[in-house]
Amino acid sequence: MTPSRRARVAAVLARYASVCEVGIGRRPEVARRLADRGVAVTATDLRPRAVPESVRFVRDDLLAACERVSNDSGDGGGAGDPGEPYHADAVYALNCPPELHRPLATVAAAVDADALFTTLGGDQPTVAVERVPLRGGETLFVVDAD
Repeated sequence: MTPSRRARVAAVLARYASVCEVGIGRRPEVARRLADRGVAVTATDLRPRAVPESVRFVRDDLLAACERVSNDSGDGGGAGDPGEPYHADAVYALNCPPELHRPLATVAAAVDADALFTTLGGDQPTVAVERVPLRGGETLFVVDAD
């Protein structure tokens, strides 16, 4: 994803007061841009990652978070909680592989957050989405809440 595409994705995500970027990897530019705009940003990844000081980092696994949602809390109240890092207005992933589309949607739904992602380009979404075309050829996928 080029710098201009990252800027366009950040511009869309900047409408949220708080976000969680899943799988931040070695490219924290979108998270940094959001934090610079006053968005509260938490980033997660399987491995420790360097992030800007304005971005909170939590080491976590999206699949494990999805498992926590799937496990009933035992009180008859339904699904479990994916974990505090995901409690945001939006949960998003960049270059999200197809096998993580559903876990991302599940975790976001559990905390009543919007789920958004981009793909590597050729991958099609594996969940129902609204396509938000961004100038320059990038598409941001917004998971349908229904």
